[in-house]
Amino acid sequence: MIIFLDIDGVMVVAKSWQKMEILHDGFPAFSKNSIATLQKILDKKVKIIITSSHKSKFSIEELKCIFLNRGLKIDELQKLPDNNSFLSRKDEITRWLGQNQINEDFVIIDDDSSLYDLPDTIKRFLIHTNPTIGLIPDHLNQLRDLFENSLA
Repeated sequence: MIIFLDIDGVMVVAKSWQKMEILHDGFPAFSKNSIATLQKILDKKVKIIITSSHKSKFSIEELKCIFLNRGLKIDELQKLPDNNSFLSRKDEITRWLGQNQINEDFVIIDDDSSLYDLPDTIKRFLIHTNPTIGLIPDHLNQLRDLFENSLA
């Protein structure tokens, strides 16, 4: 399974009334719920493709370290190409899917509202998070509904 994963609004929650905790590596802390939820997903064989704007600032190895510093070991990590054309997240993902033949299940976990305009054939695999809450255990039910055999 491939997971297209955003970071801000998914792993890092945005609460304007609360100061963001920055860890020793200079990157914001992930929410405890998001860590626990992603860990349950990582227990299955998955490939993570980072869609976040952070993909341009960090190498694959740096991103792996950021996740590992937060208790998440990701063996298969990739990232979308740098967004030099300033495409919307929707267009970045649809372009990637159009350029890459995939023969496995995929899901998009993101808070970006442009993804509501994805074609229905792709949008049905979107788990849209609330940026003030992030990825939470309730999202596992959505994943199970989408992929009964893969994540059961």
